[in-house]
Amino acid sequence: MPPVPSDDRGLTLGDGLFETVLAKGGALVLLDAHLARLARGCAELGLPAPDLDAARVLMAQAAEPGPRIAVRLTVTAGSGGRGVDRPAAPALRMIATSAPAPLPEGPARLATSTVRRNAGSPASRLKTLAYLDNVLARREARAAGADEALMLNGAGEAACAAVANIFWIKGGRLFTPALDCGVLAGVMRAEVMAIAGRRGVEVREVRSSPAAILEADGAFLTSSLVGVRPVCELDGVGLGEDPLIEAFGAAVRDAGLA
Repeated sequence: MPPVPSDDRGLTLGDGLFETVLAKGGALVLLDAHLARLARGCAELGLPAPDLDAARVLMAQAAEPGPRIAVRLTVTAGSGGRGVDRPAAPALRMIATSAPAPLPEGPARLATSTVRRNAGSPASRLKTLAYLDNVLARREARAAGADEALMLNGAGEAACAAVANIFWIKGGRLFTPALDCGVLAGVMRAEVMAIAGRRGVEVREVRSSPAAILEADGAFLTSSLVGVRPVCELDGVGLGEDPLIEAFGAAVRDAGLA
């Protein structure tokens, strides 16, 4: 891989997006959905439309053989001068990398982070290169003895984990934070919501305090790399194990998505 120039706007300003796709046996899982989200993100940020055919080639080349490989496509706004203003005609730079992605063991323990999601920022709903808040939230959770962070927004509403979407179940209904809470439109989030719809499970996108999760019958995380991962604890309080969680996890696994 050629070195990234020192004036790359992704490096200096976090001006860009990325997608992380699971590869199994060299096949890229849900690639079309990831590339569609990338294209939408570039449009929202005012960046040129990415060359999706070139992206496919780069990611396929990076998809090393192996049972579970994370393939990351990084798209930056390209090179630019000093300051925040972009060049008149930005030239996107695309980089694909890969690394092993073993499944985490067991359910996740969550700790509520003091780092908040800025629901008023478009970046909170996009997979941008500016991930420092997520880094700090995960670091804080690990220091508290948890596996993952629960991130709230400025209004104190549940938003997401540091690197996953969150769902909970109450009375046979499926709940997840609404996107305008400052939530990434996760690819696996959409898959689970679609599975729920096919099974006749009502899905509600809501604005709720963390108390809703503590009072739920069970909760789980979703991401492209882990599929469905149950949550067993939030801030030291044990959570239930609703059988719907395993049903969603099995559906994702049976479809070859995790």
